[in-house]
Amino acid sequence: MASANEEALTIETQAEVVGARPGSALMRPVEAVAAVLLVVIVGLLLTGVVARYVLHTPIIWVDEAASISFLWLAMMGAAIAIDRNEHLRLTVFIGMFPDRLRGFVDALALLIVVVVLGALILPAIEYVREESFITSAALNISVSYRVSAIVLGIVLMLIVAIGHLLRESRPVDIAMAVVTLAVIGGLFWLAKPVFLGLGHGNILIFLVGVAALCLVMGVPIAFCFGLGTIAFLTFSTHVPMIVMIGRMDEGMSSLILLSVPIFVLLGCILDATGMGKAIVEFMGSLLGHVKAGMSYVLLGSLFLVSGISGSKVSDMATVAPALFPEMKRRGHKPKEMIALLATGAAMADTVPPSIVLIVLGSVAGVSIAALFTSGFIIALVLLLALAVLARWKARHENMDGVQRASFKVIRTTLLIAAPALLLPFIIRGAVGGGIATATEVSTIAVLYAFVIGIVLYGGIKPAKIYAMLVETAAMSGAILLILGTASAMAWALTQTGFAFQLATAMKELPGGWFSFMLVTIAVFMVLGCVLEGLPAIVLMAPLMFPIAKQLGIHDVHYAMVVVTAMNIGLMAPPIGIGFYIACKIGDVSPDEAMGAIWPYLGALLIGLLLIAAVPALSISYL
Repeated sequence: MASANEEALTIETQAEVVGARPGSALMRPVEAVAAVLLVVIVGLLLTGVVARYVLHTPIIWVDEAASISFLWLAMMGAAIAIDRNEHLRLTVFIGMFPDRLRGFVDALALLIVVVVLGALILPAIEYVREESFITSAALNISVSYRVSAIVLGIVLMLIVAIGHLLRESRPVDIAMAVVTLAVIGGLFWLAKPVFLGLGHGNILIFLVGVAALCLVMGVPIAFCFGLGTIAFLTFSTHVPMIVMIGRMDEGMSSLILLSVPIFVLLGCILDATGMGKAIVEFMGSLLGHVKAGMSYVLLGSLFLVSGISGSKVSDMATVAPALFPEMKRRGHKPKEMIALLATGAAMADTVPPSIVLIVLGSVAGVSIAALFTSGFIIALVLLLALAVLARWKARHENMDGVQRASFKVIRTTLLIAAPALLLPFIIRGAVGGGIATATEVSTIAVLYAFVIGIVLYGGIKPAKIYAMLVETAAMSGAILLILGTASAMAWALTQTGFAFQLATAMKELPGGWFSFMLVTIAVFMVLGCVLEGLPAIVLMAPLMFPIAKQLGIHDVHYAMVVVTAMNIGLMAPPIGIGFYIACKIGDVSPDEAMGAIWPYLGALLIGLLLIAAVPALSISYL
């Protein structure tokens, strides 16, 4: 069981932990172009910030140019992610298949990726043709120059996916996979008249059943959503496939999402310069001498470091190596350390800059500044819940030989950590105070971290900078492709009338708004286990937020409940992938850590119920 569970890492997060493997020769020119595009986007956004806030002469075409570059970066990044096997997928079930079936299942999963991409090529070309008649507002050029990126990205991904299939699968497995998909597709086509009259039953068959089956087989999440939506539109509706391309474009193209690759790059700079380690050492000098002090340091470090990187994996990979040796010396059991690390990372996910909050604000139409302000306080509530449990767990901690750090040591570590400590407050203050948008702040933060990293933290080698740019492109492409296909699936759900019926049923629940909150917690905890954060949000937010508003629930309050519930599910074994990531980082068997994490998840759940029941915790200071 342990070996199977240890495989339950996302490919994306493996790359973050162990370093991205080099891409194939075919994709190296694409990687170079993607790296240049990322630099161009940062440069454009910085130019816009300087022009707006320093020169007071806004450049109206900057956002449009950055948006065009962004879509090209996303599609190239998605292709790079396929080449490097970095697309997010659920692998916990793959290890459970008998060895004789593994080759067939792997071939079938790769073939599904090929089929999804092949089905989208012609609609994407048609979409480009349709968009060619539209002229952009600021640059006054055809919109087809932007959306052509979708065609190029699909073609590149298809070429790479076919190459993977031919290299990694046996011919007999490929043949069996082709026959299986052909038979299933033929049966669905013959049953199309039945599906056309089935109504909401098609939701269970295609948007739930097909997507869930693909998840179990280890198909990347973006393509699970893609196949489910394609099958739904093809076999149960008369809607042309070009509509799906349009919804994918819309899901990937929000200006708010421009901050996603920038904050991903910021996390890479944090890791490369050691700024996070400096924060951990300062926290250790302050609190390391008290009972449960190292647990407090771990939680406090996750809280602060999350404010820089915006990435749970980056947070855990920064904090664990610095603290675990001393925690072991004091008698902390490895399984308890992993439990605290995982739940601490879940706690810190609402601390800005949180990519999850940025995406949520984009798809649900909620103020990013309000989400950042509220997220900081909500994380403090959860931090307190975990700290109380950690103190009780540490009542028998071995404190022999532990000494309070001298004032000189505290002063020295503070001086080293001060530039890094300042960055989270720059981000929160600028966005929360309405001084700048999340996208503008992200570019300022990257420039600040890069300059400070060079001047005070030893700098970054040029080869490392290039690797960081390519890795950021790949990770951003993987994230944005999920957002695109999830947006298409969410649109399909709403068009069936399911959203209206769901709203009606939810409003009639006994107990009013709080019963709806309890249902929300259950739904997003389950989705957090299976889908991870971003796809769950993009899929369900368009359905759930309008219902919450009708019930009188403040959108920021509801957002805090959604994100916290999702993060608890993400860390909940036996499926939650975040739990396995923490085990991998801490080098502890998942079987050993599984029993220890439940009390910590219980503490988070108590904090979540408090947050749900007391809206003032989320909105009284907005």
